[in-house]
Amino acid sequence: MAQRTLSRAFGRSYAWGWLACIPLAFVIVATWGFAAHAQDEVVASDVQIILDNIWIVIAAILVIFMNAGFGMLETGFCRQKNAVNILAKNLIVFALATVSFWALGFALAFGEGTPFFGLSGFFLAGTDPAEPVYGTLTTPVFFLFQAAFAGTAATIVSGAVAERVKFTSFIVFSVLLTAISYPITAHWVWGGGWLSDMSFLGEGVAFSDFAGSTVVHSVGGWAALMGAIFLGPRIGKYQNGGINAIPGHNMSIATLGCLILWIGWFGFNPGSELAASLNVPQIALVTNLAAAAGGIAATFTAWGLSGKPDLSMIINGILAGLVGITAGCGSIGYWGAIIVGAIAGVIVVFSVGFFDSIKIDDPVGATSVHLVCGIWGTLAVGLFDQTAGLFYGGGITQLIAQIIGIVAIGLFTVILTSVLWVVIKSLISLRVSSEEELKGLDIGEHGMEAYSGFLKDTSDMGGII
Repeated sequence: MAQRTLSRAFGRSYAWGWLACIPLAFVIVATWGFAAHAQDEVVASDVQIILDNIWIVIAAILVIFMNAGFGMLETGFCRQKNAVNILAKNLIVFALATVSFWALGFALAFGEGTPFFGLSGFFLAGTDPAEPVYGTLTTPVFFLFQAAFAGTAATIVSGAVAERVKFTSFIVFSVLLTAISYPITAHWVWGGGWLSDMSFLGEGVAFSDFAGSTVVHSVGGWAALMGAIFLGPRIGKYQNGGINAIPGHNMSIATLGCLILWIGWFGFNPGSELAASLNVPQIALVTNLAAAAGGIAATFTAWGLSGKPDLSMIINGILAGLVGITAGCGSIGYWGAIIVGAIAGVIVVFSVGFFDSIKIDDPVGATSVHLVCGIWGTLAVGLFDQTAGLFYGGGITQLIAQIIGIVAIGLFTVILTSVLWVVIKSLISLRVSSEEELKGLDIGEHGMEAYSGFLKDTSDMGGII
């Protein structure tokens, strides 16, 4: 009897002990599950950060590779006696842009400061290279991508002033453009400046330039236009009231340059998403559609005007379509991209003729492609944006914001770059001598030839003698 009582008491004690463990087990399981879930979230977050940074590094490399495209394009469109000079300018300009943007430009563009320019981060001081600062991007990655954009703006200038600008003058101007002028207007749009918040037009309204039709291309185009004006035309370009064609020496490498630029634009536009998201393929496709439409439209426009399909216009039409879609590639649909690109292709043909008619000599059509089509592409956002565009029921507010941004950035760039060109002209002069221009900048500026042993032209018209 005593043994049975003891067994029952032990059983009850043992059962209560196990019952007491049940809540503890729930706590352990719940804690373990929460910790595992939290760890999964941390890992997923880390993976996304890594993917974003890797993709933007790749995009930056594609944009940097565009310097090769600009070099090939400009060299092919110009005469062989200036090939070394043009290649040297396109190679050095990215080196200059990288250093000047690192020292000063990046801080002015993306540092904390006023609505007009940044005031922190000079020489990338005070930044942790491993810490995501710009969304999921670390400072080194974000800087590399933005420095590539700054270099593009300076490279645009090279084509418009080709075949007569002093190498030294171009270097000085490129440094000032990428260190001061370009960064300030970039801050207005992408660095939290006044154009990024235009609430006086309505709640949530801002000037929209996804990848830089205005911020990069029009800024480079305005600077190029003022340089071409202050330099004057090449010898023999305009004579006896007429326009004399000065043909490029190698359309093969010009075509190669166009294709390199087309490929590089898949870093320029999709990279501006600043993340490895599912929007990237959409942006790439929209970009490609606009380029194709621009090339086709320019081909048939030039064909209709001259009776021949002009290769140089096919090239510039493709580039015009790319520049035109750059501002709206993140918000414009397929049909919009076709229309924007096609209109850009038509515009560029007439624009080249217009600048010739007013005796502004642009050997490669950089002003027409980057300035004029950059303006068109920025306006197109106010028309074809699938949310805020006029043609999609968004009203006229976004279009007004686009016009304000174009005018503000254009006026600032024209005034500042004009001052820079005038100062450089006064201190070290802009243009090589007439003798040097006729002989070729390769010999006069660099003491070497791109095609040693070949016949070279020393005429004012580009013919071989």
